[in-house]
Amino acid sequence: MAAIIEVEKLNKSYGGKRAVLDVSFSVPEGEVFGFLGPNGAGKTTTIRILMALIRADSGAARIAGLDCWRQSVEIKRFIGYVPGEPSLDPNLTGGQILEYFARLRGGVDQAYLTRLIDTFELDTSRKFRQYSTGNKRKVVLIQAFMHRPRVLILDEPTSGLDPLNQQQFDGLVREARDEGRTVFLSSHVLSEVEKTCTRVGIIREGRLVRVGGVAELKDIKRYEISIVFGEPVAAESFALLDGVASVETLNNGSGLRLHMQGPADAVIKAAAQHQVVSLASYEPSLEDIFLRYYESEDKPAREAARV
Repeated sequence: MAAIIEVEKLNKSYGGKRAVLDVSFSVPEGEVFGFLGPNGAGKTTTIRILMALIRADSGAARIAGLDCWRQSVEIKRFIGYVPGEPSLDPNLTGGQILEYFARLRGGVDQAYLTRLIDTFELDTSRKFRQYSTGNKRKVVLIQAFMHRPRVLILDEPTSGLDPLNQQQFDGLVREARDEGRTVFLSSHVLSEVEKTCTRVGIIREGRLVRVGGVAELKDIKRYEISIVFGEPVAAESFALLDGVASVETLNNGSGLRLHMQGPADAVIKAAAQHQVVSLASYEPSLEDIFLRYYESEDKPAREAARV
């Protein structure tokens, strides 16, 4: 399938700091593509270049064969965009903002717009400045989806949404995919990307370090399980279980912290053989995952540089 988003050797610096360095990738039409990385990795800079909000220092960015900088007006006719930090007129109501964007696009399907408003349970009579962070996010999500754009470019789209609204957003993304539309979705939340995306690009410190299928995220996905027992338990009895990468002993042996990379079924069954006081699962931030995963890759290079 032909690529609808093409980025080639993209570079952008702010002063002496490189925000994006030699980034290249392509997204076929009809795909949900996740752009994944910790905060400050270069995700928003790349998206702003695609939206012609800033100009790249070098390289090329195209959507549907059109140059993102020189032909930005044509591109914006068939794009839905959610910025990372919405900034809209604080004195307009949510309804007035949506009406403005609808008129700007020459009208939208009012029945579909009403469905989106009902889906997110948005009170359109309130002024934008009166909205919570989550409700502000709902307004920009609705305006991005309401004209059923060919391409959706979404920068951290679920930031501030509660879990129910996140599920509703996931449904809209799947609907767009099923209709053959393209979604480019940036996130620093691993689980969010896993639920909605077909492929991912992982960016770190401005460089694209990996592009591949969502299944490849299993290589870096880690989480922790902390268990407090009523009596000391040998860490060795958990160290070799399926899904366990490593084990730490806590509280003089009456607690364990397990670093997981796989299903927790074996751990839960083993824990059930003892008196369990508490059990908690924690998914570290992507920043933590990247530090742990890429630290081992960077270490040989750093050591070689010192030789």
